[in-house]
Amino acid sequence: MTTDMKKILASISSFLLALLIARSASAISISLPPSTYINPATGDPSIARVIRPFDKPQHNWLKGHRGVDLDIPVNGTVRAANSGIITFAGKVAGKPVISIDHPDGLRTTYQPVTTVLNTGDSVARGEAIGILAPSVDGFPGLHWGVLQGKDDYLNPLTLLEPLLIRLKPPQMKAPSQ
Repeated sequence: MTTDMKKILASISSFLLALLIARSASAISISLPPSTYINPATGDPSIARVIRPFDKPQHNWLKGHRGVDLDIPVNGTVRAANSGIITFAGKVAGKPVISIDHPDGLRTTYQPVTTVLNTGDSVARGEAIGILAPSVDGFPGLHWGVLQGKDDYLNPLTLLEPLLIRLKPPQMKAPSQ
């Protein structure tokens, strides 16, 4: 068995174990309102590190970036941003892709993500849907896209809670007496 085959088998084994744990560990999941999306790279409802931002072109045929690239390591677990039905799990132009239709009419797409799930499978918000595959186009991380209708791409970050930044007040010296 070659080294590459061993790596692939180890990745698949890790994903299957993560999927099994995620399906059986629903009691420890965060309770969020049904309309709340989560970050598929972290499982949190808020924005995390973005490697490459959304850049919607003025017209669909123009160059742009119709999603965001999120920081997640190769073989990292990718989660469903919301509950839905898998409408595609396969390769597009050599990239492994998963698409999920959600009850609110949105479709989320995740790439490059390998999975053992199939078209028609139901997934819950936060459920492990696959593992991040190595990049085939030179852009690292998870590409997460959102489509509304036939061709209206949305910035996925608008589905998440804004990142709350809290500043720590400076230490004040007690007044001298």
